[in-house]
Amino acid sequence: MSALKRAGILPWILVAIVTGIACGFFFPESLSRIFFSFNEIFSQFLGFAIPLIIVGLIVPAIADLGHGAGKWLGITAAIAYGSSLFAGLLTFFAAKAVYPFLISVADKPDIATESSAGKGYLSQLEIPPVFGVMTALLLAFTIGIGLSLAPRGVIRKGFVEFREIITALIAKVIVPFLPLHIFGIFLNLTQTGEIAAVLSAVAKVVVFVLILEVIILATQYGIAGTVAKKNPFKALATMLPAYFTALGTSSSAATIPVTLRQTVAAGVSQPVASFVVPLCATIHLAGSMSKITAFAMAVIAMNGLTIPTAQMIGFIFMLGVIMIAAPGVPGGAIMAAVGILGSMLGFDDAMLGLMIATYIALDSFGTATNVTGDGAIALVVDKFARGDVGSPSEGADGFRARAEFDAETYMESVGGNRTATVI
Repeated sequence: MSALKRAGILPWILVAIVTGIACGFFFPESLSRIFFSFNEIFSQFLGFAIPLIIVGLIVPAIADLGHGAGKWLGITAAIAYGSSLFAGLLTFFAAKAVYPFLISVADKPDIATESSAGKGYLSQLEIPPVFGVMTALLLAFTIGIGLSLAPRGVIRKGFVEFREIITALIAKVIVPFLPLHIFGIFLNLTQTGEIAAVLSAVAKVVVFVLILEVIILATQYGIAGTVAKKNPFKALATMLPAYFTALGTSSSAATIPVTLRQTVAAGVSQPVASFVVPLCATIHLAGSMSKITAFAMAVIAMNGLTIPTAQMIGFIFMLGVIMIAAPGVPGGAIMAAVGILGSMLGFDDAMLGLMIATYIALDSFGTATNVTGDGAIALVVDKFARGDVGSPSEGADGFRARAEFDAETYMESVGGNRTATVI
């Protein structure tokens, strides 16, 4: 039991999937309906919590990045956001081209039947949210931008404390019950005869995602090598220890020492690496962007939905903002994205449950891509800091003073918790 606890949520998710499939073959209807009833309560609670999660995470994130952020914090955050956007857009267009051949019409399961075929005893239960998802997004941007322009005061401190409440809600309530929720989803998929089609499609998408993550890293280091005038293959090879460490830890924070060491070994100055690596462990989630986009496109294809290209691109731009604000708890990235998956793409409870399960099952690969890409960003920022790409030359000492101030200010503003990232 202690070994499973140290390993995190992933083993529990895998156990939930396997046991859900196995129990689906012999569970009587009366017993199954107990688990379906839990799913109904959990789904309603998620619907209630999602707007609060959006407000609680995005408001302080925007306020933190905007208030006295400093040039290097702004530059690093902009590059990280651009890298995440690239990963999401690349995944979208690649999936749009490949999925019609990868996921055939005959393989499309009717996942939506999960909410109708697997009825529990509490199907009439309703827990309405305080406000809608889009209202929450607009409210978060409005307040966050306002706080970034105002002096630090009681309101900002209140939202920072509210973020702590939301982070605790995700870490101590939502995430611990996710395996039971996923068990119920796969139990129902098995009993409705859809599980074979789902697993077949998911296996194809897993291979697709892994290939894409190689392309994303190659592109990141190709650009970084061109800007920094370094061999991109050598730089990427230098960062491989960080990649494999992240595969084992599934944690950006736990991998920071290795990422920092390899980033310096790749030729980045110590002051730049010491600033960029911990910061990007929080805000650079290119691998997570790719995973969420790929599986969202798969769910869309599996259900025969039609989502306009402009709508998907808007979703990806919004997802990039959500990723920067994602909490540093296991499954935090996908839980933060659930709101816009439902509001912008129209995903129902079953689709969201499948998204959560598949995301967490591949958690370590996304984390490995995230931290390895941090080295590429550090190479670019280091080149800017040396004054070789059109920015004023400050020298290593000047950057060190600015970076240390920005890093200290940033970590103080978030209570030192955001680098404890497992996403």
